[in-house]
Amino acid sequence: MEVRIGVTHTAKELTFETDADPESIVSKLEDAIAKGAPLVWLEDGKGRRVGIPADKVGYVELVVDDGTRKVGFGR
Repeated sequence: MEVRIGVTHTAKELTFETDADPESIVSKLEDAIAKGAPLVWLEDGKGRRVGIPADKVGYVELVVDDGTRKVGFGR
């Protein structure tokens, strides 16, 4: 699954691949924002940890790969 997180006052979005369940990502972000935590720590597919300032999260996009993506000029 690909995770894209927009951070306010930053031109680029954070993008990383993870094997985590989409619901676990959503619950971690919601809990951290609700509790006023300074950072949300998420782990990518290679075991690296990414820290995101919880109060600066602008948007979150979860792209779950269901195997229907086409490569090249396929339709």
